[in-house]
Amino acid sequence: MSAIEIRNLTKRFSTVTALDDLSFSVPEGEIFGFLGPNGAGKSTTINMLLGFTQPTAGSASVFGYDAQTESKRIRERTGALLEGYGVYERITAREHVARAIRVKDTDDDPDDILARVGIPEAADRKAGGLSKGMRQRMAIGMALVGDPDLLVLDEPSTGLDPNGTRELRDVIREENRRGATVFFSSHLIDQVEAVCDRVGILKDGQMVTEGSVTDLRAQLDAATVTVKVEEAAPGPLLGDLREIHGVEEVEATDNQILVSARGGDAKLQALNRIERAGVGFADFTTDDPSLEEIFEVATLGPREDRRRDPAVEATAEGDA
Repeated sequence: MSAIEIRNLTKRFSTVTALDDLSFSVPEGEIFGFLGPNGAGKSTTINMLLGFTQPTAGSASVFGYDAQTESKRIRERTGALLEGYGVYERITAREHVARAIRVKDTDDDPDDILARVGIPEAADRKAGGLSKGMRQRMAIGMALVGDPDLLVLDEPSTGLDPNGTRELRDVIREENRRGATVFFSSHLIDQVEAVCDRVGILKDGQMVTEGSVTDLRAQLDAATVTVKVEEAAPGPLLGDLREIHGVEEVEATDNQILVSARGGDAKLQALNRIERAGVGFADFTTDDPSLEEIFEVATLGPREDRRRDPAVEATAEGDA
């Protein structure tokens, strides 16, 4: 059974289309990473999954419950950390967690929850005096109340330091081992790559690619080939390499040449040209693309196409 099922989901706000005929599913027990640039529609999708926003068209269901008509049943089985959540500044961290326990009608211990998210010392401190990172940890703890079947985390790393993000990954893995499905939205690509079974990349309200990181690397069919050489590569060789169809980027130092290429034929042509150039071809290694590179291509297009479109390249540089 699917934990999440979204079919032809569309949401329009006046003249703006936030989601455009979106369809995907998340099996029970999976950690699913939901990536996309700002404004792609990630938070809108989550709000519709939990019944906070009604779709213009299409449907969303969680564990078979319809998000429009059975949202209460969904929230009973879900722990959620939503972007832009509010806190009550005058009550303590313990009282925040205790409220979540009362709403869920569970027998969790607030102090155990706060210890689990790494802020036991904050139990008696008012939320208004907590740092942003401590507030985020408190909110994550509230989402864990009741051992939810589905954990929905919208930008959970916001405000966390490196130790906090590492501990968050541990919590996500623990919840998944317990049997929870995790739906994890983030702009921190390395965090998603570290914990997720599958990834979906959203752009302009549409899913542009979806699959395991391994599958997405295979679809991209791109890699960086590092060639060790004995002599510095002459300028004409670098120019020849850049002219090969499928080669996206070429860099060189005194003893190596880096070629980013898409497709096995492009990589082979590049290696052959370097070997024939008489620069002392010694060895080569190949690195598969990272999830960050997959995200870049999915949202901005291949680099070779962007080189031909100055407007797109300028946008990419402005976002950097």
